[in-house]
Amino acid sequence: MKKIIRTTKAPAPIGPYNQAILSGDTLFISGQIAINPETNEMVLDSIENETNQVMQNLKAILNEADMTFNNVVKTAIFLNDMHNFSVVNSVYAKYIDEETAPARETVAVSALPKFVNVEISMIAVK
Repeated sequence: MKKIIRTTKAPAPIGPYNQAILSGDTLFISGQIAINPETNEMVLDSIENETNQVMQNLKAILNEADMTFNNVVKTAIFLNDMHNFSVVNSVYAKYIDEETAPARETVAVSALPKFVNVEISMIAVK
């Protein structure tokens, strides 16, 4: 059985998908980009602010499912430029406890939705 997770504290999907799906105790969060859910505007003024908005969106979805970043077991980070890796990693580290950090991959791609610089998806378990 799957439960659709939705919150107004994260951006609405921009296509035929949901913010997250809870299947049993496992939460699958769709890739999040830097859309401010309050204004529906992109946050692209700096890679730091963009990444922070992405992490805030992920946090809101986790919270809607009664979870936190401590529940995350897998993260996928997509960058349009690997030169942004260290900055994205630095912002990401502010949200994730290094001692219990999830498995993760970071990959460079040629383009992302709305031509953003970073997109992050997560899998979490209760």
